[in-house]
Amino acid sequence: MQASLLAVFAHPDDESLRCGGTLAHYAALGAKVTLVCLTRGEAGRNTDPTLQVTDLATQREQELRDACTVLGIQPPIFLGYHDSGRGERLRRDDPLATINADPLQIEAEVLEVIEQVKPQVMLTFDPHGMYGHPDHLVAHRVATAAFSSSGFRKVKVHRLFYTVQTRAEMQALQGGQSLAVLDGLPPETYAVCDCTIAARLDVNAHAAQKRAALFAHRSQTGPQSTLGTLSDAQLQPLLEFETYSLGGARGVIPEYPLKDLFAGLNVTYGLERQPG
Repeated sequence: MQASLLAVFAHPDDESLRCGGTLAHYAALGAKVTLVCLTRGEAGRNTDPTLQVTDLATQREQELRDACTVLGIQPPIFLGYHDSGRGERLRRDDPLATINADPLQIEAEVLEVIEQVKPQVMLTFDPHGMYGHPDHLVAHRVATAAFSSSGFRKVKVHRLFYTVQTRAEMQALQGGQSLAVLDGLPPETYAVCDCTIAARLDVNAHAAQKRAALFAHRSQTGPQSTLGTLSDAQLQPLLEFETYSLGGARGVIPEYPLKDLFAGLNVTYGLERQPG
């Protein structure tokens, strides 16, 4: 089987900060790497005043396409749901917002993608959605459900990983020029202890790609954003290592923590170089 990885996230830019290096790494090896994005992030805000944005959904869709090109992966698959917003901007009355959509229908659409791209490995948000965004929680739920349901289907996904942050990583992002979405959140809830880490990948070889992909999301990393104005000391560790917990597995896990998300699986890559 050709190595195939499927990532399921909620908004454009979700893919870059926590797993962009992983996506670039496996794409460079020759794996098929597919990204499903539930929404186009239309409930966000433009943080770069130099951009003339009249349609944020269109802008963010193009930003994600550009980021995927930088990472060397296939163009994203948009499921067409709407960004739910959060807090005071929560879109309770939008029937297409992910919080109002039928989760079984979204799961069915993810299962259709699974049938098409035949992934052995899936990635999605952790159970707390990094910082509790309603759409992140939906993405976590439907991806986890699709992984579970795939056991009864022709294409059975072997492993599900959650993108996670260690307590030290979260505390670093809460200090100094803090990442605003993490302000006031307890790391004991939104981060993971070291014994939960199932894989910690060294992606330093793809740090420049990851940075470029992150900043391809210009509307979200402008001078009015906290993400785009993190200090080098805060951002650099996130460009070098990516951390995962195990959401589920079918079959033996050959070591713990893993150094390769496909370790022990009978897969081939499109290039001669293999993960080491």
